[in-house]
Amino acid sequence: MNEQERAGKRLLPEVATGERKLEHVRLCLEENVAGEGITSGMERYVFRHNPLPELNFDEVSLDTVFMGKEVRTPLLISSMTGGSQTTGAINERLARVANARGWALGVGSIRAAVEQPELAPTFDVRRWAPDIPVIANLGAVQLNYGFNTADFQRAVEIAGADVLVLHLNGLQEIFQPEGNTDFSGLLNRIEDLCRTLDVPVGVKEVGWGIDGITAQRLYDAGAAFIDVAGAGGTSWVQVEKYRNNNPVRRAAAEAFADWGIPTAECIREVRALNPEGVLIGSGGLHHGVDAAKALALGADLAGFGRSLLESAVASDEALDGRLEQVEFELRTVMFGIGAGRIEDLQQTERLVERR
Repeated sequence: MNEQERAGKRLLPEVATGERKLEHVRLCLEENVAGEGITSGMERYVFRHNPLPELNFDEVSLDTVFMGKEVRTPLLISSMTGGSQTTGAINERLARVANARGWALGVGSIRAAVEQPELAPTFDVRRWAPDIPVIANLGAVQLNYGFNTADFQRAVEIAGADVLVLHLNGLQEIFQPEGNTDFSGLLNRIEDLCRTLDVPVGVKEVGWGIDGITAQRLYDAGAAFIDVAGAGGTSWVQVEKYRNNNPVRRAAAEAFADWGIPTAECIREVRALNPEGVLIGSGGLHHGVDAAKALALGADLAGFGRSLLESAVASDEALDGRLEQVEFELRTVMFGIGAGRIEDLQQTERLVERR
């Protein structure tokens, strides 16, 4: 298949296959896997319009810096997938389009490729994204299941990544049929990895949020950045509910539909306690207005995950249009409050709690 054919090909897996990564994509597209009774908290905030912005819209700039690297937008495609032929093709598309538009890019957990080297090409996004920050991803809990520094370094090399993020997904592991549930003693092991790995190491949640005090402990342990990945978007308990044949755990999943800390609350808490820490705000963001709120609340980047997935499986054109829309919405917010640069947006006093 040539590049033009790949760009226009729909990549949706049609049937359940038993492959975990493929099932995750299918379930996120076809089932109701959002948290219920909880939101990102972004709806609690509103920007006060500036009727005289004293700006030329065409000169509103999204340029910023992430982990010492200049990027054209303060936007991130959050870690989603990889590990099979179909999900590898999704990663390729995400990488090509992210690179063209100047978004940072995370990949899904690379554990499968560390354990099965033949899967490595499905995470090799650097060849498609030479110009943007790339974030490799592994579960922090693997530090308790035999993974050593060399394994984490291998994950970085597979993705051609600038940095590594360790994900914290305790509740997902509990409800996942093949889950790893020993999270004891992880902070010290995270600290050791931060001190020994050749690239910066960050920490993220997967949809239930990181509070300010936990973030402070992680920064103190050497975490180079935090991605709060708060509640309000995908609930991985609900995703795993569809994969778990244990009737007790399937029923119990409903009790955790509203679990987590809203994204907006996480960002405010983490920034208040850690004014200098590099911070990513993700979890339930849907458009550029949400991204602007995340940045105004204190994030350095705003991350999007499942809200991009349908476009990502459709075509390069659909994904490019979706990213362009988010950028346009963000720039329009900035114009509407008189913020010509990302730094101005982050310092604005025009984001207020809704009355």
